[in-house]
Amino acid sequence: MDISFLGGPAPQRGVGVVAPFDFALDRELWRWVPDDVSLHMTRTPFVPVEVSLDLARMVSEHETLGEAVRTLNAIAPEVVAYACTSGSFVGGIAGERAMCEAMTWAGAVPSVTTSGALLDALAELGVRRVALVTPYTVSVTRALEAYVAEAGVTVTGCAFMGLTRHIWKVPYRDVADMARQAVPAPGAADALFISCTNLPTYDVIPQLEAELRIPVISANQVTMWAALRRLGTPAVGPYQALTDPAARLGPAATGAVGPAVVGPAGPVDPAVAGPVGPAAVDMPGVGDVPDTEQQQEGWT
Repeated sequence: MDISFLGGPAPQRGVGVVAPFDFALDRELWRWVPDDVSLHMTRTPFVPVEVSLDLARMVSEHETLGEAVRTLNAIAPEVVAYACTSGSFVGGIAGERAMCEAMTWAGAVPSVTTSGALLDALAELGVRRVALVTPYTVSVTRALEAYVAEAGVTVTGCAFMGLTRHIWKVPYRDVADMARQAVPAPGAADALFISCTNLPTYDVIPQLEAELRIPVISANQVTMWAALRRLGTPAVGPYQALTDPAARLGPAATGAVGPAVVGPAGPVDPAVAGPVGPAAVDMPGVGDVPDTEQQQEGWT
């Protein structure tokens, strides 16, 4: 069959993505990307350090980021995104801005980071009070709280998992449980942020927005949203308040029933369905957390 009339693949616009060496969710990033945009991934060099503030500093050094961006120059992306939350908030707002400048200098294109995109997303949604969910240890979680507070946003609650490795293996059920702990009652926060680009979130966002009645944003979501916005292209995320303006007119704005939760027998009204998964359990406060941070859970 003659297929010459097809003329070849459609033109693509490129987004360069710099990710930490242990990033494992390439496929999730693609789910926010429209068909006329391609992601071009590169990773920072491996360092034998567990997830910690030390690792965040190592993978975000300007020389490391500059080298990673230069590996993308041959394919001429229109924007470069640094897909790492802790690596981009560890130096505060000034550190995040300096990272963007270093990447832009290396690639001669606009640059965004996950943590910078977080602040842009909070401003876009008009959020002044935010709840946080992280897979991190206490120290890394507190650094995120400080970063958000520096931007003038009040942290109303924060649930953390205490993990130092294999974060990409955390199931949606655990993410949802932590979200319910961070937002224990309606009106407790204006929005919920789920941190870490290595934490899967795409499918759980609409469920949590319907249940909690507030916008739910995640690290990978805000990263792709911000990068694509630099291209003048909307991210693909049905029933997600940040990427789907129609979703902002639902539960968060009016108290109306949001997108349906799909159960075994079909769609279920989330207003009467109750929490999906096991009930949240009370967690110790930060003051009760032992010195050893690995593999603990808690909330502040």
